[in-house]
Amino acid sequence: MSATPVALDLSAPTRGARGKPPKHFVDLTPEQRVEAVTALGEKPLRAKQLATHYFSHLTADPERMTDLPAGSRDKLVEALFPQLLTAARTMQADGGTTVKTLWHLFDGAKVESVLMRYAHRSTLCVSSQAGCGMACPFCATGQLGLTRNLSTAEVVEQVRSAAASLQAGEVPGGPTRLSNVVFMGMGEPLANYKTVMETVRRLVAPVPEGMGMSARNITVSTVGLVPAMRKLAGEGIPVTLALSLHAPDDELRNELVPINTRWSVKETIDAAHEYFQATGRRVSIEYALMRDINDQAWRADLLGTELNRRGRGWVHCNPIPLNPTPGSKWTASDPAVEQEFVARLRAHGIPTTVRDTRGSDIDGACGQLAAEED
Repeated sequence: MSATPVALDLSAPTRGARGKPPKHFVDLTPEQRVEAVTALGEKPLRAKQLATHYFSHLTADPERMTDLPAGSRDKLVEALFPQLLTAARTMQADGGTTVKTLWHLFDGAKVESVLMRYAHRSTLCVSSQAGCGMACPFCATGQLGLTRNLSTAEVVEQVRSAAASLQAGEVPGGPTRLSNVVFMGMGEPLANYKTVMETVRRLVAPVPEGMGMSARNITVSTVGLVPAMRKLAGEGIPVTLALSLHAPDDELRNELVPINTRWSVKETIDAAHEYFQATGRRVSIEYALMRDINDQAWRADLLGTELNRRGRGWVHCNPIPLNPTPGSKWTASDPAVEQEFVARLRAHGIPTTVRDTRGSDIDGACGQLAAEED
């Protein structure tokens, strides 16, 4: 294996001629929502009514807004709720309890989200960018390149749609609520920092200003954008931070996660530990196990030692059997090798849980999202 490290310019323009999404009700603060409805000649209270329909009833359908004057509904919806996402295709797995949706955005860009229902929770994996600029060679999304960042409303619309589907009982198991959101879909969340944080604020704001979710049930992942990790630690919102590490040594991580050429393993883990110190929230270490690449027992020992340098009890490790992507040379570890890797981590006192590979047969698992039409 001899991948060439990629020098990444996070300030570089995205590919293609893409415009900004039209302004949506979700993009506005509560005060701005009042200004928007009054500018349309409506009473200020309409802002709270619209927010209640969107965040509580999970709808932007004017026909369902029966508490608003009939003459106002279409005008308000047309002005404040432009259609940002169109479901182009859905695929199901696991008896219908895993649902992957391919979305077409207003400008033709494409993203995917994955809804997973479990016995005691329902989790939505959302995309924060169309494509990804991190160029990790084993990840299907990383091989697409970056098309553009998503807006706050484009991300929240993924969440609202999933929550509405669960509320309506469209996923097997009867009506339920969306309990968890993970920023582990397409894109590097911390490379679209403003949108991700504004989305988190909409999700945790009390109904009807937002969806009333618990910050502790929201996970933000990163491949290690150290300055943004440190900024996140100062936000005062106790989301779970998930660090996609994939290698405990710089030589290998430079190849697997090219951003490591800018911030080393040590700097990245230091920033993760600083997040724990600032928030008290245990950090998740994500580690995709790749056969004969990063799954050696000595690397498990090195990882355990490196994590323990900063103390005990601050991390939880999630080894992930690598999910296959079409035409890729990368494959999952042998089960016996995986078991030994996990055993070595646990021997170092690192709480370790092998990640579920839900949706792998519909290319809906970690690293598989490629927004393909066929």
